[in-house]
Amino acid sequence: MKPYLQYLVILLDDTSVAYCHANNPLTERNLMPIETLKKAILFGMKQNLMIQYVYPDYELPAEYSEVIESIDHIKIGKDVQVLNEVPKAVTTDNLVLRLTIANFIAHQYDIAALLPQVKRLNICLTDIESFADAQQEDYKKALATLNAVLVNLYKSQQQPQVNILTDRLTLTEMHNCEAGIGNITVAPNGKFYLCPAFYYDEKMGISNRMNHKTKDASRSIGDLDNGLDIPNKQLLQLDHAPLCRICDAYHCNRCIWQNDRLTWDANTPSHQQCVIAHLERNAARDLQQQLKVAGFQTGEDIKEITYLDPFDVKETW
Repeated sequence: MKPYLQYLVILLDDTSVAYCHANNPLTERNLMPIETLKKAILFGMKQNLMIQYVYPDYELPAEYSEVIESIDHIKIGKDVQVLNEVPKAVTTDNLVLRLTIANFIAHQYDIAALLPQVKRLNICLTDIESFADAQQEDYKKALATLNAVLVNLYKSQQQPQVNILTDRLTLTEMHNCEAGIGNITVAPNGKFYLCPAFYYDEKMGISNRMNHKTKDASRSIGDLDNGLDIPNKQLLQLDHAPLCRICDAYHCNRCIWQNDRLTWDANTPSHQQCVIAHLERNAARDLQQQLKVAGFQTGEDIKEITYLDPFDVKETW
């Protein structure tokens, strides 16, 4: 995990597309003022950050285009398509599917059919908090369905990436979301947040648990005029996470927003998140073994393990 900022996420509007595990409950348009946008870009330039614009589902005023194009960037919601249901076909190389666990399992064959059409597919589960141990076998079977298609695609010289399966094949260390460490978000109000979800919480009046300097629902960690101010920033770092620092589910999103909601500790994942990540890690190991038989080398061997939650291993705590 990189101990320095690399990306600046700019929410162009309150209704900007949700692109990860957290839903965006905001429905009223609130476009970032163009002067605030210019300040955000200047901050990114000074900090040498890659800009990631997050778009709403309407066309922005014409004067925004020149400002947006004034710096290298990625357009989430445009360059990267984000969908909340499984389409029959896609015309984009990079696709994010935001699905409930039940929908992922139910539509596993439809998702598998998309793999030949994309270069990268990100699966974001939107209800991890509801995952039950009784769903483990169904989730494993759905992952195996995708694996079977991936092996055949590799054999035909196609190598699409699927975040929950192929990422782990090449990783040798944690490569998580890194909100507050590798990336930071600036909202339409000109304030910084660890990620968009904390801004949504603030707007919805969900009480503060991260920033102990205030007693209201504020979740901000600074603003464009005064800079960043992350309380106890070290508590977001991997070396302060006893479970995560010994874990080798390197692809795990390690979502600090979900951690904050489910364990009240941004650096400690919930049982649900750990189990899902380890089911994916083990499926990646199965994929690696199948690819090895087919003649493909995919990095260091993923070891066999006997647990799904590091908390269950006494030596870890």
